[in-house]
Amino acid sequence: MRKKHRILSINPGSTSTKIALYEGNDCIMQHAVDHTHEDLAPFEKVADEYEYRKEAVMKALEDKGVDLASLDAISGRGGGGKPVPSGTFRVNEELVDDAKNARIQHASILGPMISFELSKELNIPAFMVDPVNVDEFDEISRISGLKDRPKRSGFHALNHKATARKAASDLKKPYEELNLLVAHVGGGISVSPHKKGRCIDVEIPLFSPERVNPRAFDMLELCFSGEYTKKEIAKLLMGAGGMFTYFKTKDVRDVEKMIEDGNEEAELVYKAMTYNIAKSVGACYSALKGSVDALVLTGGIAHSKRFVTWMKDYCNYIDPILVYPGENELESLALGALRVLAGEEKAKMYPSGKVEE
Repeated sequence: MRKKHRILSINPGSTSTKIALYEGNDCIMQHAVDHTHEDLAPFEKVADEYEYRKEAVMKALEDKGVDLASLDAISGRGGGGKPVPSGTFRVNEELVDDAKNARIQHASILGPMISFELSKELNIPAFMVDPVNVDEFDEISRISGLKDRPKRSGFHALNHKATARKAASDLKKPYEELNLLVAHVGGGISVSPHKKGRCIDVEIPLFSPERVNPRAFDMLELCFSGEYTKKEIAKLLMGAGGMFTYFKTKDVRDVEKMIEDGNEEAELVYKAMTYNIAKSVGACYSALKGSVDALVLTGGIAHSKRFVTWMKDYCNYIDPILVYPGENELESLALGALRVLAGEEKAKMYPSGKVEE
């Protein structure tokens, strides 16, 4: 009987670190460690959260009775590195160094840092699957209007790819034969056109529950106002911007409760965020020249009936609109590692993207 490999998935996010234990294709344990704004406030950069997050993961595994010696591999969400193709990568020192020194301090950089350290302690491989820095852009998508600053790829590639494949399965066609629009809506938001298996561009709406689009022109005035330091501007762009500036919460469930209690400003801001996501969908629709097989909504906010209703109203020119609430990232991390361990595909080397011999 073929062995069922045991894989630990680690997915650091802006407000939680999620872990799951997989035995083959089966999830036998899943847990989320929540991090409050006060928990993370002492850390200047996301990379500084490494020890705190690792200890939180270790305590959760101990509390859940997970035998670390039984693990065959660790698969962590990745980001912050050099541009790479889609796929499963073996984590190495260069990747960890690039994550530590990432230009954009996103929680995903902690995945390789934690998984690599644990893999060394346990003498098992560490993998990264479809990291934030997956780059499949068409060359025309890179032109930014600033010759020395081309548009960079950076998005929720792990969930985009996993959910696009799930939608393809439901549409009963190969992902590589479809044109899909995928909108990931959570603490961060990204909308992308998937053309025959490749994500050829990415749109970031004006704001999300905690972030501001860094290309927003109004940031220029803030940068030179004298009211903010460079570090404070960086925090405003990611972590303390967006809907958070209005209501001091990153959780849209809190905002929905405000709406139910009659708060008109909360409804206006929430709908404005939805409106900007819908405009990004429209931009991606144009990137596919109107040849779209489906619009796919995923991420935590896709649980909201109010949000989905508004999106369907704004995007009624697309049919069908498929909704997959939440994210499939823990499962995707485990299955990516499992395919390598089972010999179904070869791991890629970072940063070249070449497969291992």
